[in-house]
Amino acid sequence: MGRREEMIEKIKELMTQPERIRNMGIAAHIDHGKTTLSDNLLAGAGMISEELAGKQLVLDFDEQEQARGITINSANVSMVHNYDGSDYLINLIDTPGHVDFGGDVTRAMRAIDGAIIVVDAVEGVMPQTETVLRQALREYVKPVLFINKVDRLIKELKLGPQDILNRFAKVITDVNRLIKKYAPKEFRNEWLVKVEDGSVAFGSAYYNWALSVPYMKKTGVSFKDIVELTNSGDLKTLRKKAPLHVVVLDMVVKHLPNPLQAQKYRIPHLWRGDVNSDIGQAMMKCDPKGPMTMVVTKIILDKHAGEVATGRVWSGTVKTGQEVYLISAKRKARIQQVGIYMGPERINIEAVPAGNIVAVTGLRDAMAGETVSQMEIEPFEALHYASEPVVTVAIEAKNVKDLPKLVTALRELAKEDPTLHVKIDEETGQHLLSGMGELHLEVKLVKLKEDWKLEVDVSEPIVVYRESVSRQSPIVEGKSPNKHNRFYITVEPLPDEIYEAIHEGEIPEGRPKNPKEVAKKLAELGMDYEVAKGIVDVYQGNIFLDNTKGIQYLNEVMDLLVDGFHQAMDEGPLAKEPVMKVMVRLHDAKIHEDNVHRGPAQIYPAIRTAIHCAMMKANPILYEPYQKVIINLPYEYMGAASREINQRRGQLIDMRQEGEVMIIIAEAPVAEMFGFAGAIRGATSGRALWSTEHAGFKRVPGELAVNIIRQIRQRKGLDPNPPKEQDVCPQQ
Repeated sequence: MGRREEMIEKIKELMTQPERIRNMGIAAHIDHGKTTLSDNLLAGAGMISEELAGKQLVLDFDEQEQARGITINSANVSMVHNYDGSDYLINLIDTPGHVDFGGDVTRAMRAIDGAIIVVDAVEGVMPQTETVLRQALREYVKPVLFINKVDRLIKELKLGPQDILNRFAKVITDVNRLIKKYAPKEFRNEWLVKVEDGSVAFGSAYYNWALSVPYMKKTGVSFKDIVELTNSGDLKTLRKKAPLHVVVLDMVVKHLPNPLQAQKYRIPHLWRGDVNSDIGQAMMKCDPKGPMTMVVTKIILDKHAGEVATGRVWSGTVKTGQEVYLISAKRKARIQQVGIYMGPERINIEAVPAGNIVAVTGLRDAMAGETVSQMEIEPFEALHYASEPVVTVAIEAKNVKDLPKLVTALRELAKEDPTLHVKIDEETGQHLLSGMGELHLEVKLVKLKEDWKLEVDVSEPIVVYRESVSRQSPIVEGKSPNKHNRFYITVEPLPDEIYEAIHEGEIPEGRPKNPKEVAKKLAELGMDYEVAKGIVDVYQGNIFLDNTKGIQYLNEVMDLLVDGFHQAMDEGPLAKEPVMKVMVRLHDAKIHEDNVHRGPAQIYPAIRTAIHCAMMKANPILYEPYQKVIINLPYEYMGAASREINQRRGQLIDMRQEGEVMIIIAEAPVAEMFGFAGAIRGATSGRALWSTEHAGFKRVPGELAVNIIRQIRQRKGLDPNPPKEQDVCPQQ
C-alpha cells in the first residue's frame, strides 16, 4: 500500500471521529502570504515536496491564478496532522484576499469553524484584513492569528528583537480590537488571540518556519536562535528547528473548535428552523445517523464530472445514490459521486459523515448557499456578501452562431460565482455582466475566451448607479388600466440605520417569516411601531409596508403588489437604474370584487406607476458607488498619488507614515477609477502598491446628476432628456 493510499485510508478513518476533525480556512489581505502558507502545510502533511513548497502554490491550480500570482478561487484540501500522539483530520480552505473575490471568502466561511488570519508583519492589519475577519466572525468562525513575513523585519528592516516584539504587539492589539468589535457578544472575550496561550504564531511562510510560545516551551527553541539563523542564512536548520506546519497545525488543533463544539453555537445562528426539532437536534449534535443535511458553498465545473458541489455536512451521512431535496430550488436530485479534496485532486469515496467538507456530483443547477437535505426543512441563512457588483460590461458574441453557447457560458459563470450578475437585456439583445470590479470581470472574460473558446466584443466598463428619493411624497393614486382598482401610496427615504441593518443581514431580505419580530427591530431602529407592523417585503435595500385597515380582497392581490413593487425597484423613473433606500407605504386601496378584473395586467401597472410618480414628487436623486483606495508608496511620490486621487473626485481620508512607507487612504467614485491602475503606475514609476474595497454609495452632486442621467438614458436607447413629473405621473 503506497503512501497516498495509506493517507486516504487514514482520512476515511478520522472522518468518522468528529472530535478529531478541524474545518479551517486561511484568510487575509491580498499578498500577505495565504497560499504560500497553505503550500507549506500541505508539504508538512507529505502532499507535495518540501523543496517546492511556497514556490509551487499548489492550491492556485487555475492557470490565471498562476499567471497573475493571486488566488482567485478558494481551494479545498484534506490532510492529517499528529498532535500530542493523536492524529487529526484537517480540512483546509485557502481563500482569496483580493476584494474583487470577497464572495468566495464569504462562501468558504460557511463551510468552516475556524480561520487562520494571516497578517504581514511589515504592512500590519490592512482594510481587507478587517473585511475577511468581519466575514469570519459574522459566520461564527473562530479566529487564530499567524503573523507572516517576520524574515523581512529581521533582514530588510534590520529590527532588533525588542522592536520586532513591539511590532507583533501592535498587530495583535489591532486584530483583537476588530474581534471585540465584530465577534458575537458571547465570544467577544473568549475569542481574543493571545501570545501566551499559543493562539498567535509568527514566522515566515516563504522560508517555512514558525514559532509560538507553547512550541518554544516544548522544544527550547528561542526567538534569538531564529534571528541568528535568519541572519546567517542557514535556512535548512531553521526549517528543522521550527517547522511551520507543526507550529501552525498544533495551533489549529489546540485552539480551533471541532464540529461537535462548533455546531452547538453555529446552527442556532446560521439556521432559522426550530433547534429543538429532530433535524435541529441532529445538526446541533453533528449526528452522522440523523437525516442528511448539507449546505453548498461552492460550485466547480469539471470537464469530466460536470457540476461538482462542495459543501459542509451538518448532519447525517452523504452517500452515493442518495435522493435529496434542494430546499430553495424546490426540487429533488440524486447524488451521483461523493468525494473529498486533496488539492486539485478529487478522491471518490462511498460516504462522508456529518462534520466534514464534501464534494458531490448530481445536484444539477444548485447554487452556492443552497440547503440540501433528505427532508423538507427551513433553509439556512442566505449568504451575505461584503460588497456588491458595481461594474458592468456589455458582451456580444462576434459570431451570431455562438449566441446559444454564450448564454450557456454566462449562466455557468454566474453559477460558479454568485457575486457575478448576468442580465440578458431583451430589448437590446445585449448580455450584461456585472462584477465587483475591473479585475473580477477581466478574469471572467479570460475564462470565456479560454474555457469556452468564445470570441466576444466587450464594451467599456460602465457603472450601475442607484436611484432614490430625498423627502416624503404626498399620497399618490395609482389606477389600473381598467380603472376598477386604485392604490394610494407614499414613498420616503429609508433611514440610514434601517438600510444598514438590511445590508448587514440583521433584517433579512424577502417576505418576513415573523413580521412581528421584524417590526420590533424596525421600531428599535427608530420607525414608528404602528407603521412598522405593516412590513410586507424587503427587497434590495427597500421596504414595502401595508398600512391599510380592513380592505376587502387586499390579501388576494398582495403577491401581485409585491411583484409590482419589485419591478418598480428594479428600474427607477429617472434612468431605469435600480432603486435603493426607499420605503413604500400603501395607505388605502379600492379593489374590484371579481378576480377577472384584478389580474397581473391590471395590478402591475397600477402599483408601478404609483410608486414612480410618488418618487418624482419626492425629489428623486442619484447615488453612485464609491471605492476605498489604500495606497502604499515611498514618501517622494506622495504628491503625485494625491493628485491622481483629486483628479478623480476623490477625497483623502487619512495619511500616515510607517517606516519608509507612506500609507494613503482615500475614497473615490467607481466611475472615475477606470484606468487608475495604469495611471498610478505611471505617476509613481511603478513603486505604489494599492488595493481597493467597496465603500457603499454616495449621493451624486446635483449638476453632475443631470449629465449622468442623460448619458445613461442615451446608452439605454431612451429619450436623453431627464423625465419631468408630468412624464411619469398619469394625467388625472
